[in-house]
Amino acid sequence: MTYITALLSLIFVLSGGAKLAGLEFEIQAFERWGYALWFMYAIGVAELAGGLALWWSRISTWASAGLSLVMVGAVGTHILHAEWGMLGIASAIFGLSLWRTWQGRAAFSAVHAPALVARA
Repeated sequence: MTYITALLSLIFVLSGGAKLAGLEFEIQAFERWGYALWFMYAIGVAELAGGLALWWSRISTWASAGLSLVMVGAVGTHILHAEWGMLGIASAIFGLSLWRTWQGRAAFSAVHAPALVARA
């Protein structure tokens, strides 16, 4: 596991945990953005599960791809609400998630390789 993967895991486990714990600053943010509280908990589950899945080598690339999609939503939210400081942070996390996905791209090929062999 790389330092980047460990950092991403820490970020997403803590962020997801904060949402699942219903910390006041998370509730206020989701209300400010106009999102339902159930959505906060759903994102929390995705972040926590993805952050933990980064430690499991068989699915870590898929986890980082899913977390990248979560970060697309975060980046979009911060743009829509003109939260420029948070946009910088979310963009950096998004970039790291994309980098981690790119580094594990062979895992995507491995999933489809048997199907290609079967057709030959």
